[in-house]
Amino acid sequence: MANPKIIVAIDGYSSCGKSTLAKQLAGKLGYNYIDSGAMYRAITLYFLRNHIDFSQEEIVRANLQNIHLSFEYVEAHHKSEIHLNDENVERYIRDLIVAEKVSEVATIKEVRQFAVAQQKKMGNRRGIVMDGRDIGTVVFPDAELKIFMTADLEIRVKRRFEELEQTGMPATIDEVKHNLAMRDYIDSNREESPLRKAEDAKTLDNSNMSRDEQLEKVLNWVAESIELKKLAQVH
Repeated sequence: MANPKIIVAIDGYSSCGKSTLAKQLAGKLGYNYIDSGAMYRAITLYFLRNHIDFSQEEIVRANLQNIHLSFEYVEAHHKSEIHLNDENVERYIRDLIVAEKVSEVATIKEVRQFAVAQQKKMGNRRGIVMDGRDIGTVVFPDAELKIFMTADLEIRVKRRFEELEQTGMPATIDEVKHNLAMRDYIDSNREESPLRKAEDAKTLDNSNMSRDEQLEKVLNWVAESIELKKLAQVH
């Protein structure tokens, strides 16, 4: 009997490497990878480009109807990239200006409902890996494997700074540290779907782990989850 497919929900703080792990895991398992953070970043980019006052509930609700998000596989980059109204915006959503506003936009109830509804549809067929802030608690509370990622703040700052350097986006260490601390606070204290660890989630602190080490650990968790699902199907 073929192994049943599961949903792997990965939540955690900014710059813990959630997306990196999720992409690696999806590639190893042959699952679809869905970057929920990219969805919120793309919505934020749309608002910024169109000078939308996202403090106004009715304006936000009206403009969400003009947003179409999709993920398309780009052969040259060997990954799925997000498209906003048929435009590949993968590069633009990583800008620090978007990063400074995305947590604020993601606190908006209408925005989260809009994104979560799309995410739930994507997970109907299982066999997916999704990372974000509320995947295991709100989007897929029935996910077979939930992971909560964390790492020391100083390590996360260093990772994010190096990432920005590699993409040629100017930023100082202090700016990055302030941005991450602000996002942690907003994400954890927002009224709608705050960042928190699901009761049945496994904690992955990768402060002192290599990418290969954390991937091996999570693959073992996946194998355990698949075995549990097989047993449940038998009984």
